[in-house]
Amino acid sequence: MTRLTAALLLSASTALATPALAFDIAAMTEEEQAAFGAAVRDYLMENPQVLIESINVLETRQAEAGAQNDLTLVADSREALFDDGYSWVGGNPEGDLTMVEFIDYRCGVCRQFNEEVFDAVEEDGNIRLILKEFPILGEDSEMSSRFAIAVHQIAGDEAYLRAHDALMEMRAPASMAALKGIARDIDVDGDAIEAHMATEAVTSVLRRNRELGETMAIEGTPTFVIGDQMLRGVPRAGVAETITRIRETM
Repeated sequence: MTRLTAALLLSASTALATPALAFDIAAMTEEEQAAFGAAVRDYLMENPQVLIESINVLETRQAEAGAQNDLTLVADSREALFDDGYSWVGGNPEGDLTMVEFIDYRCGVCRQFNEEVFDAVEEDGNIRLILKEFPILGEDSEMSSRFAIAVHQIAGDEAYLRAHDALMEMRAPASMAALKGIARDIDVDGDAIEAHMATEAVTSVLRRNRELGETMAIEGTPTFVIGDQMLRGVPRAGVAETITRIRETM
């Protein structure tokens, strides 16, 4: 390493370590800039772990910033999330912890973890569960959600839950014939549901949920809001374990 290169590296490291000092590469001559760039490259080639450590620090800081931003999004949207007046509410309506799940009936992950979500809510016994219809995977998703919302608005909470479970298990295309088959199975009037699916009352629910999703930058399902925390995707630790962890921070 030349004396010039060593001096440049020493100057840079001192400036970066001391906030009061500024390291201005633009103030260097072309020769100094070239020497500095070469020295940095050589150092990173000889010490690649430094680059890995830097990337890890960057990812950690980005994750922390994202988590903080999500806390703000939840706080700013509390009423729309927890008290919209139209979404299905299950579990313990008086529970001390509210969990919101944005769902799409054509989402394989939503289907896979549907039972786990309800098992965790039942086992806990003190969770208020809210389901948000959020169809984003095409026409079948939209038809399924319109059917579920129509059942809820016409036949009530228990019928909605039966429709929800049936839709999560359905693998055939969401044709009107298939949806009317579900209506028969859960003992609701399929013709009345069909007539209601295209009404403004149903469309309004979907529109408001989409607007909420846009506000909260939700791009996929499932997305959970548990208490004041937003989880984009299924919790890695499992639903029940994540609920326990969040309770410990309350």
